[in-house]
Amino acid sequence: MEQRNNKTIICSVFFLDIVEYSKKSVAGQISLKERFNAFLSIAIRDVPVNDRIILDTGDGAAISFLGDIEDALQAALSMRSSLLGEGVRMEPTLLVRMGINLGPVRLVKDINGQPNIVGDGINVAQRVMGFADTGQVLVSRSYYDAVSRLSSEYSGMFHYQGSRTDKHVREHEVYAIGYPGDFTSTQRSVALQEQVEHSTGWRHILAQSQIVWSSFIHQVALWERRGISAFRHITTPQKVAVLSIVAIFAFSMMLGIYKLAHRPATSVDKKVVAVKPEKSSQPVSAPVAASAVVDATKLTVVEADKKVQGVKQSSRVRTLAETTGGPAVVGLAIVPWGEVYLDGNLQGVSPPLLELQVVAGTHKMEIRNSSFPVYKQVIKAKPGEKIKIKHSFK
Repeated sequence: MEQRNNKTIICSVFFLDIVEYSKKSVAGQISLKERFNAFLSIAIRDVPVNDRIILDTGDGAAISFLGDIEDALQAALSMRSSLLGEGVRMEPTLLVRMGINLGPVRLVKDINGQPNIVGDGINVAQRVMGFADTGQVLVSRSYYDAVSRLSSEYSGMFHYQGSRTDKHVREHEVYAIGYPGDFTSTQRSVALQEQVEHSTGWRHILAQSQIVWSSFIHQVALWERRGISAFRHITTPQKVAVLSIVAIFAFSMMLGIYKLAHRPATSVDKKVVAVKPEKSSQPVSAPVAASAVVDATKLTVVEADKKVQGVKQSSRVRTLAETTGGPAVVGLAIVPWGEVYLDGNLQGVSPPLLELQVVAGTHKMEIRNSSFPVYKQVIKAKPGEKIKIKHSFK
């Protein structure tokens, strides 16, 4: 650090901003900032102190990573995971916008003699952050060009969002980390879960159906992303072969549907049309069917009230003391990918999910990949303990 003072260097800058922070009461601002600081401390705890400079901006923070450019990406993924897991359940809700840039900064000392950074690198990071939606992480073109070349896994995490113009009429090409709609999907899931817990009858069944449908749509979108990512990394002849197979399959399906729709009616079909349906001598009792539905609803309510991580779903919001010193942290290193289940509940897909916070106790971890057997592991978590789970599906 001393050797870098008063020198201009290229580094990655991670800029964060708490949404609508100034509109909160003083007590609300203190609560938001304390939880924000706790999440941020967890996100950067593995980065050496000499390789980072943290600037408190009041309603957020700016972190300059002087070492590995991957540190900014890992911090952003960890921060987003904490926000999606717990931030949306806070009162008031912790909503954050995030941006990353790779650019030139000058290391100086502030009025108190502490390390500080100035320059275009941090300015662009702030403007990129300003383009982000709530809960979204955007990166500049310079950062994307650098980090996406480190591995194919990283390049698949980014999605081009287009060019944006700041207030100084300067163009910025930005890329999103993750997939569009992740944050809003989480908020929708939380809202639907609350409806399930506080509703009965047909409203309860409708809320359960919406959760199942949302899960199905999410899974379909996940398959689509994986297919597109795999298609991008194959050779041109392979792409031609895949497109040919898809075209042949689509043509065969259309031809089959056409033939089925225009086939001539057979004698059997005519007989079936001529037969009139007989009236049932034993009509179905509506009250009996309704009672069956109510019984099924009660069973569903019991299932929804299962405990997750040793506590009820409605009691999962933990205090600041528990967040900073209480729960254990499970680090994940899954190759090539896997769906992470904790005590039977889906937590996300790793990567990009890199860690989980769990309460003390015994938990059952399952890593699922549709092409391989399920990996299972029982962990015994102690307060403040760091647990690492590595698994490669081969």
